[in-house]
Amino acid sequence: MIIRCDSCSVSLQLDESKIPSGNFTVRCPRCQNLIRVAPNAKNASPVEQLKENAPAPAVGQSRQEFTAKENGVQINSALRSLLAALQTENKILDAADEAGEKPRRALLCLGKNRDAIAKILVDGGFKVYLAETPAQANERLREGKTEILIFSPDFAADFSGAAMLQQRVNAMPATERRRLFLVSVEDDGITMSAHDAFLRNLNLIVNSSDVGQFPLILNRSLRDFNEIYRYFNEAMGAAAV
Repeated sequence: MIIRCDSCSVSLQLDESKIPSGNFTVRCPRCQNLIRVAPNAKNASPVEQLKENAPAPAVGQSRQEFTAKENGVQINSALRSLLAALQTENKILDAADEAGEKPRRALLCLGKNRDAIAKILVDGGFKVYLAETPAQANERLREGKTEILIFSPDFAADFSGAAMLQQRVNAMPATERRRLFLVSVEDDGITMSAHDAFLRNLNLIVNSSDVGQFPLILNRSLRDFNEIYRYFNEAMGAAAV
């Protein structure tokens, strides 16, 4: 039996004679991640597993608009670079306005509130990806382009999806973690509780009852977050989240 680690994507060959009849877990020898295995589920070939574990797809209705806008930003950036090179005094044009216009990328790993939050973010001009499994979320995070990760305790409950995502984020290097804004949407959480978020290595907590105000809460929290790291980002030449 062949299984694939949700964290590092390594393929493991298990001895069929030693596999229990029920569900069990195996620790990945490469990254020490705990892999949940369901022997009674349909076994897929490595190629099929790779296909199933493809990166979380983008929401269809925003894909075309986002691509056009992103291409426009890239074209404007190229034109600005060309103009800067042609200037006799070699002055560098300020690109801060481009950073503000470029759409943010948000990965949604949600249960019951997924469709509502996805629509809100798409309407707000975000590039939205929807993950069905921890593997899809991991593949999207591996690209290093995701700026906002929004998850909830009921995400992929059969695979302990929320716990796996939290484990993945906690293992990130500080430089990578600083570039990811982590949001938890939960029934019992206190919206915008900085203390609770800090203790759980989150950037923002939103109570499920406040989903209707999600854009206001998220944008305010992002502004505060970017203000904290403003001078650091300027020193490092990094764009705001």
